[in-house]
Amino acid sequence: MSPLEQLNEWQSEAQAIRRRIHRHPELGFEERNTQALVVEHLTAYGVDEICTDFAETAVVAVIHGNQGPGKRIGLRADMDALPIDEENTFEHKSGCAGKMHACGHDGHTTMLLMAARYLALHKDFKGTAVLFFQPAEEGVGGAERMIHEGVLERFPVDSCFALHNMPGIPAGQFAFREGPIMASSDRLFITVKGDSGHAGLPHKTRDPLLVATHIYQGIQALVSRTFSPLEPVVISVTQIHGGETTNAIADEAHISGTFRTLAHDTRNNVITRLETLVPNLAKAFEMEAEFRLGPISHPPTVNTPAETAMAVQAATAVAGEAGVDGATEPLMGSEDFAYFLGKVPGCYGFIGNGSNDPGCSVGLHNKRYDFNDSIIPAGAAYFVTLVHQMG
Repeated sequence: MSPLEQLNEWQSEAQAIRRRIHRHPELGFEERNTQALVVEHLTAYGVDEICTDFAETAVVAVIHGNQGPGKRIGLRADMDALPIDEENTFEHKSGCAGKMHACGHDGHTTMLLMAARYLALHKDFKGTAVLFFQPAEEGVGGAERMIHEGVLERFPVDSCFALHNMPGIPAGQFAFREGPIMASSDRLFITVKGDSGHAGLPHKTRDPLLVATHIYQGIQALVSRTFSPLEPVVISVTQIHGGETTNAIADEAHISGTFRTLAHDTRNNVITRLETLVPNLAKAFEMEAEFRLGPISHPPTVNTPAETAMAVQAATAVAGEAGVDGATEPLMGSEDFAYFLGKVPGCYGFIGNGSNDPGCSVGLHNKRYDFNDSIIPAGAAYFVTLVHQMG
């Protein structure tokens, strides 16, 4: 029996696990119940080692093959939910107000659990599989924290792989690309300091909102006039705040937003230009302005050539050549698996959640999104096949 055939036989159990996680969503670094569920199932499956020492709620599992020494392959799934109120009405909808698995991490966790079950039962592979169940992917630094705490020193791997479901791609099909596949992500914060006063006497004040609007336009000009159109850069100012009433000019204005690139050099260039633009525009109006980055930044997610080829080969074994796109377009969203890829070679890819399937083609982070349970066996079989290939 092939891995996919065996995993298809476990589909009803996999669906029950996934829906249980969906009903009980937990935000980043709060995944205590999810952690306990993962440990419960890994223990039942008989993996060789389980560790819960990292990033508060992470789980690391180790499975040794019985065909002799070989490479160590890392497989990663994220576990956290989003602070979103779910609008679905099905039975397994979120039971926690203001929390929802709107990105499919419940499905990712289940796919890796099913891969763990198969690998622990069928150890006919060389080397070692290291499974990383990671908390806090949604912008709060779970991967960075695990790595900072030394997870890759304690559990070293030769390469690492991850999958993310993607609505719009037919269910169970795969998509990869060599090089950057997801963008960097930085949060920008700007404070403009002026002098408040009466709105009828603006010449006796220094209006920080005026400078804020010039900074906003200057940021947009940076993209259109200083970066090549062939060099993807997105800078989005999403908030401008200042003032408390209609007849007084404020003493401060605050700007915030995000910027994304597909290359480390481009990201550094954006930062350098913002560090120059912001204070100097304020200085022209005899004011001060400070630019700073947010506490969490994600580098670009960059797939290495050999590991991308391996990912395509494994996915093809599961879905056939017609079911694999090996040169998909990169996305300007971000992914903190980039921190793993900054330390070891690997590949991040997509598995289709459905293109016309009712409910499953709803976009990520949508209040009506749901993970497509039917793709769990294919995702798990992909992970299993990667482990077999590494031998």
